[in-house]
Amino acid sequence: MPEWSEQWFGLSWGALAAITGMMLATYACRAGGFWLMQHVPLTARVRRGLNALPGSIVVATVVPLALRGGLPAIIGIGCAFIVMARLRNELIALIAGLLAVTLARAAGL
Repeated sequence: MPEWSEQWFGLSWGALAAITGMMLATYACRAGGFWLMQHVPLTARVRRGLNALPGSIVVATVVPLALRGGLPAIIGIGCAFIVMARLRNELIALIAGLLAVTLARAAGL
């Protein structure tokens, strides 16, 4: 008879331990970041750095995808960027980018 973890989730104890460990590590990083920032004085320079952080994370995520995806991915990202700059609507920009990638791939690019 399989154990309850294998019966309900199809997972072994090792997999459950790995998932739990990742969950605890993620929580520790987030909680540690909040704790650490309580001890950092928020100077103008630190505020500028924190304000620039979301954009740098987006760039660090998007550039490797564009390079790996080739011309269709670059077209899609460009289209999504233009739509987002004009309409300020993430959902419409996402749909436009995906549509651009689909059309570029259908065109053989």
